[in-house]
Amino acid sequence: MEPILQVALDFINLSRAMEIAGEASGGADWIEAGTPLIKSEGLDSVRRLRAAFKGRIIVADMKVMDTGRYEVEAAAKAGASVVTVLGVADDATIKEAVDAGRNLGCRIMVDLMGAQDNVSRAREAEALGVDYVCVHLSIDAQMKGLDAISELEKVCRNVSIPVAVAGGINSETAGDAVRAGASIIIVGGAITKAEDAAHAARIIKRSMRSKKRIGTHLYKKYADPLEAFLRVSAANISDAMHRSGHMEAIKAFSPGRVVGKAVTVRTYPGDWAKPVEAIDLAKAGDVIVVDAGGGSIAVWGELASQSCKTKKLAGVVIDGAVRDLDEIKKMGFPAYAKYVTPTAGEPLGLGEINVPVKCGGVLVRPGDYVIADGDGVVVVPGEKAVEVANRAVDVMEKENRTRSEIKKGSTLSKVMELRKWEKKGGCCV
Repeated sequence: MEPILQVALDFINLSRAMEIAGEASGGADWIEAGTPLIKSEGLDSVRRLRAAFKGRIIVADMKVMDTGRYEVEAAAKAGASVVTVLGVADDATIKEAVDAGRNLGCRIMVDLMGAQDNVSRAREAEALGVDYVCVHLSIDAQMKGLDAISELEKVCRNVSIPVAVAGGINSETAGDAVRAGASIIIVGGAITKAEDAAHAARIIKRSMRSKKRIGTHLYKKYADPLEAFLRVSAANISDAMHRSGHMEAIKAFSPGRVVGKAVTVRTYPGDWAKPVEAIDLAKAGDVIVVDAGGGSIAVWGELASQSCKTKKLAGVVIDGAVRDLDEIKKMGFPAYAKYVTPTAGEPLGLGEINVPVKCGGVLVRPGDYVIADGDGVVVVPGEKAVEVANRAVDVMEKENRTRSEIKKGSTLSKVMELRKWEKKGGCCV
């Protein structure tokens, strides 16, 4: 079969899903009511899609786990052409779903997400009579830099029914998926986050037909967190970390974007020896992070900054004071601190380098990532950097789409349907 492009509408607002479905329908073959959309808007989302896109295959991504017959019947009667069932469901549930689908002219796709052995479960699902299996890399796994292509190849070699693939597919990987044997390419964010969803869908379809990569700097997952952090803002990163990780009361006295790994310093207020010595240990692109106890006597100035410029360091962040600000600004070296003062202390050498420190109330360890811009400073633990970086890119890309909708004449509250989603009653315990 010619490869099929399925657009996944993973929204909670039906109005946005319908708008983007309309844009993408010129390139996409199948239209999916995503699981968040069905949970949020119910099967009315399937009914609306069916009414709007007559003759199209409408997929209800129900991820059925129990009561296979009951849920498939409900989705089919709402207008679904294909219903998904989780591969980790009992065989009895899958068989009931298959039987219900046959009764109502609806096909069944088994989603292998969470299966211990994708190949074995795909074979079992095929034996149970399903129409398709889907190799699906979860969003949480994508954020850690994983991909689905290697598993896809193994499944395609071991079943005779069509295989779908989902999870972070874009114009650079859609062709790879087709070459690996996928018949159905399921794409979410690379279409739904695009400012022009119609164009995005066409580009991905072209990649599928040519089986070639079409380069993009969007809708991709990064194995190198630094590459991703260079593309996003401190605000994006804070959102990705559930509004955490930011330093309190640390300001940009010499503005400039900072992205790099931390070389940490603990010193006494006014003692500038260890902060300056740390420059010699730092590598190009590193950030000097100084815990000076929040003191108002400067531990940093023009000559330290010039040393950093010479070594191509990214910037300095000080829980304490900086001086020589006019000269630091002239050289364009980013300096973030709590205070600015003309008064410096003495180089007593009473501190430590490359030990865990507290800066702006945040724990910073050697090698953690530090990102700073006009909004302030955020710190990302090194072991979480890949995941946080990819989540921050996702935040940025979703904002790009929202911005494009506002520019068309809407407002933020209307796009997000804020009144509908304001918290209703209840209590927290």
